[in-house]
Amino acid sequence: MHGVLMENLEEYLAGALEPAAIREIETHLVECAACREEVAGMRQVSDWIGALRVEQPMEPPPGFYARVMQEVGDRKPVPTFSSLFALDFAFGRRVAFACLLTLAVLGSYLVTRETGEPAALSPEMIMASQDAPASDAGQAHEAMLATLNRYEP
Repeated sequence: MHGVLMENLEEYLAGALEPAAIREIETHLVECAACREEVAGMRQVSDWIGALRVEQPMEPPPGFYARVMQEVGDRKPVPTFSSLFALDFAFGRRVAFACLLTLAVLGSYLVTRETGEPAALSPEMIMASQDAPASDAGQAHEAMLATLNRYEP
């Protein structure tokens, strides 16, 4: 029986049920104290909400809308960052040119100050760095071939 009350509680409180359903619910309420308390609590909440309703519609004082429109009309738009580019095309071009010029200056600085790895030793540099003995050219030639053989680029 609790299910019938719970399913139709809203309609019962609003008075939208048919007389047969109302009689069935009221018969249950006579027998069940928990359901009586639930319905009493719901009626009290409904009364509280009804007390919050305003009886008369609230109207703004005369001239309210005119003052609001006057205030809105007197305000000046606040410039935003995006409006700087939208309003003045020349300013946008200047900013773009300044960015490109800065990029070119920084790029040229980086290129001139580039410090790469030391150049790899070429076979000519290895041959020039060898101090060959002046007396024995054959030994110097073999030493040079052994050095070139170990060379890895």
